[in-house]
Amino acid sequence: MKTSRFAVVAALAGALLATSTLSACGKSDDAGGQTKELRYQGWVGQVTPAELAEDLGYLGDVKLKWIGNTISGPQDIQAATTGDIDFGGAFNGAIVKLKASKAPITAVIGYYGSDKDSYNGFFVLDGSPIRTPRDLIGKKIGVNTLGAHSEAITKTYLKRNGLTPEEIKQVELVVVPPVNTEQSLRQGQIDVASLSGALRDKALDRGGLRALYTDFELLGAFTGGSYVLRNDFLKKNPDTVHTFVTGTAKAIEWARTQPRETVIERFRTIIAKRGRNEDDSQLKFFKSWGIAGKGGTITDTDFSTWIDWLDSIGELKNDKLKPSDIYTNKYNELATGGAQ
Repeated sequence: MKTSRFAVVAALAGALLATSTLSACGKSDDAGGQTKELRYQGWVGQVTPAELAEDLGYLGDVKLKWIGNTISGPQDIQAATTGDIDFGGAFNGAIVKLKASKAPITAVIGYYGSDKDSYNGFFVLDGSPIRTPRDLIGKKIGVNTLGAHSEAITKTYLKRNGLTPEEIKQVELVVVPPVNTEQSLRQGQIDVASLSGALRDKALDRGGLRALYTDFELLGAFTGGSYVLRNDFLKKNPDTVHTFVTGTAKAIEWARTQPRETVIERFRTIIAKRGRNEDDSQLKFFKSWGIAGKGGTITDTDFSTWIDWLDSIGELKNDKLKPSDIYTNKYNELATGGAQ
């Protein structure tokens, strides 16, 4: 694939910024008042930190309005940029790319990451001849979306292991819905499967797979993605945003400190109550969201890693972005440091 997938985010951002901003400030409860309803997209069979926060009562009178599901972080933050939803979450590298395209968004809290228990792994079948990075040339890797976490980790892995830009272009990334990725690997439709969270553990439980590389092995523990909101929404609804971000931060810490069985049972209850006809069998494999910072606190490193990498491969076109241009912790009472 000759064209960089990160360029897709830039192109879409330009188009999105040209759209109407009629819905950009959210729906207010009264004239001049702050909205008490936040529209968002969910993930099938999963409970997000924001959804847990609402169920635990940490959002007070602020309510979430689910408008559908997504499997793509870049799509989610693009929807937030256009005002189709009020907050969205994506890989921090995708947020950097969108911000470099002048999107008026700000990251406010980390919502997923990688640690020893919760990581994004890239798996092959036990009998696969693929053993080294160079073996991936001409092969297909199944990922949930382009221009996001799995692509960045893969290209980092290949670059660190000496593949040239031309050789890296010969490694094909194929979009596969997460719930179908394991099956696609076992049926030989792809050569490598990007798997994370419960879907990864579910696949490993069935056996016959081995890890080729993981983001945790490459980078250690880190927060990988953040929730973003539009700047005009932040300006008009500061108290609502404060309630939302701090409540989500408290939910992150609740899940971190409670017994695993307690967290999983709470997730089951949430999925049952919301009535979206979902399979909750993968919940038994949940270990953590992998978020590095306390209560989703964001640090400069969470973005500088990807600013430096994107700049090194020519994706930022000499845009002098700084982490402080992209995120704030000021709405998060649990934040312990970082740019405000």
